[in-house]
Amino acid sequence: MNWMSDKLVQHLRTVVGLPDLSGTKYRLVEKFSRGGMGTIYLVEDTQLDRRVALKVLHALDASGELAARMLREARVIAKLEHPSIVPVHDVGALPDGRVFYVMKFVQGQRLDQYADAENSLPNRLRIFQKVCEAVAFAHANGVIHRDLKPENIMVGAFGEALVMDWGLAKIVRENSSPEDRSSKMENGNLTNGRSLLATSNETQHGTVMGTPAYMAPEQRSGEIDQIDQRTDVYALGVILKFLLNEQNKIQKSLAAICAKAMAAQKIQRYASAFDLAHDVERFLNGLAVSSYKENIIEKIWRWLKQYRFIVLLVLVYLLVRVLLIILLRR
Repeated sequence: MNWMSDKLVQHLRTVVGLPDLSGTKYRLVEKFSRGGMGTIYLVEDTQLDRRVALKVLHALDASGELAARMLREARVIAKLEHPSIVPVHDVGALPDGRVFYVMKFVQGQRLDQYADAENSLPNRLRIFQKVCEAVAFAHANGVIHRDLKPENIMVGAFGEALVMDWGLAKIVRENSSPEDRSSKMENGNLTNGRSLLATSNETQHGTVMGTPAYMAPEQRSGEIDQIDQRTDVYALGVILKFLLNEQNKIQKSLAAICAKAMAAQKIQRYASAFDLAHDVERFLNGLAVSSYKENIIEKIWRWLKQYRFIVLLVLVYLLVRVLLIILLRR
């Protein structure tokens, strides 16, 4: 009997776990990360000579449910062409039947890692704005993310923010034209006017999906029919609070923005991710925010900070005038 060294055994275990990319245009480079449903590998597109990320199911899916879910995720992302949403380049199946899709390879840090290294509050808030804008774009296209958290957001080396992992997304509106919908109905591809893409992975009432710490009350209680864009706004509020945790003193207006985004009642939250981003923009520009009512002293202090350069010039001018008057009277 031939004995193999521990090192060789470990190597064989690693190789066995790697995907077989024969028959595709991709060459394996290395394993990148592993999630709940699939594993992401760094691969090389041999035709275009570039490195991309390939996501593949962990194992064969006899029921086809996971494969359908992964295809659904790829199609959802493909519909959302936005600078802060990772684009999908390709989709297919490996020789063993496992579904995969290929997307842009993002080099950078997760938002939680970025927050550990970045101490500038304005920089953190600008990244947060970009996330809000991407989420607002998805909402405008009828897609609710449902699993927003720092681990699902990447920050690139040049300050770009990318919202990842749309596997739990809820499609609330079909964007095809009336003619397309009519054609699909005739072919039996729609059920009650909604695409199979939306219904194939529809969640039953009472099913809880997402990350508990970032779930809105209606999401935690499994009220699927109550989930809308304000559910994502709640998660964005939790993310904003996370980004502010390192601050010694959180300004009242920022705290009010968090509180409004995270309100228990949907009606009390921001109506959209865009409105949330707009309030953050106003804060960064030294303006009053919609979520906080300032008293007269706070208004004056904010005005002085906003126009401090002009105020300083006026004070210097007045000081010089006073000194000149004093000198001329001597």
